[in-house]
Amino acid sequence: MDSKLKQAYLYDFYGELLNEHQRKVYEDFFFHDLSLGEIAEEEGISRQGVHDLVKRCTRTLEEYESKLHLVNKFLYIRERIDAILHLVQSVSPMDEGALSAGYNTANLQTMKTEIAKISHEILEEL
Repeated sequence: MDSKLKQAYLYDFYGELLNEHQRKVYEDFFFHDLSLGEIAEEEGISRQGVHDLVKRCTRTLEEYESKLHLVNKFLYIRERIDAILHLVQSVSPMDEGALSAGYNTANLQTMKTEIAKISHEILEEL
């Protein structure tokens, strides 16, 4: 996962735990693509102060994730749901017709078993 996306997820899950000043500087740097100098001028602090604050916020958000794992759980669940959707979409109208006629039930049973397995994995993560 690229750095910007990772920072976005961390902020989405834990950003409210930062104070207002930290959130503003973090958002300006990562989401509004302002430079350290631009943020420093706007906030009335040094470039080094902005740099240190961004690093500190990033470290804080990463520490929350290392303890709570909310982002990892979210990504895992999203991946498993994508797998379920893929299985569901792989059932063609021909398969559904075959099922009503009593044909190809082994293939559909295999998919049902896989969907049940993935669903149990998701429930275990919650």
